[in-house]
Amino acid sequence: MAQFFSIHTQTPHLRLIRQAVNIVREGGVIVYPTDSCYALGCQLGDKEAMLRIRTIRQVDERHHFTLVCRDLAEISTYAKVDNRQYRLLKATTPGSYTFILQATREVPRRMQHPKRNTIGLRIPDHPVVQALLQELNEPLLSSTLILPGDEFPMNDAEAIRARLEHQVELIMDAGSCGTEMTTVIDLTSDVPELVRSGRGSLEPFGIDHE
Repeated sequence: MAQFFSIHTQTPHLRLIRQAVNIVREGGVIVYPTDSCYALGCQLGDKEAMLRIRTIRQVDERHHFTLVCRDLAEISTYAKVDNRQYRLLKATTPGSYTFILQATREVPRRMQHPKRNTIGLRIPDHPVVQALLQELNEPLLSSTLILPGDEFPMNDAEAIRARLEHQVELIMDAGSCGTEMTTVIDLTSDVPELVRSGRGSLEPFGIDHE
């Protein structure tokens, strides 16, 4: 049975944040708010928890997980970032973007795209996530909370509890996050490539979207 925390969006209570982090460290899967929509998260490198998220989402190994990071320094530990990529990241983070980049050796192979050796990374602009990451002191392995058969991500914490209370260890209720997912940009080529249009503006990347 999942625990259920009602958490203040702007000033999350440190005691609840620490409890959430302890759940992650003990192998738990959590539902947490972001600046685009709710997400499923677990500890980086926890194979069993990662497989549980795959099962909840019903996605295969080609699905890109996202490493949710505190800052650009943390991104550069897990992804190969050149000067051009760094400038784009600096101009658009924190924000509602997920970036596809080449993974470094710090990223377990099972978390990378099996053929491209890439990983999704992002820095959300949300106080609850930032508090979680500061306390955890490493990225969260994450995936958008959109369930099989649903057109949009789940946005109501009580509805999330009704569907997932036996499949996750914690649900963090921070009110509505919206249902518009992040904009996904592939930065592995010379020119930024739009993978998915979402909440983040395309203007910084010079991409025209019809």
